[in-house]
Amino acid sequence: MESINLKSERCKQCELCFAHCPSDAISFSNELNKAGFNFACVDEEKCIRCGICYTMCPDGVYAIAINPQAKGEQ
Repeated sequence: MESINLKSERCKQCELCFAHCPSDAISFSNELNKAGFNFACVDEEKCIRCGICYTMCPDGVYAIAINPQAKGEQ
C-alpha cells in the first residue's frame, strides 16, 4: 500500500489539493508552518491514494511512496 508523505514546511495553503480531493481527505492544521500558513493534513482513512493532491500542488508538498512490502502484492 502507498503512504502519503507531506512536507508541511512547503505548504502555502493555496487549497488546490483541498478543492480537488475526491474523498475529502484533506484538511488544514490549526498550527502554522515556518512560513505562517496552516498546512495541509491528510486523513489516511479517507485517502484513496489517487494522486490528485500530488498533481495539483504547485509547491511539492505531497509525495506518494510505495511501501516495500506492497510491491510484491501486485
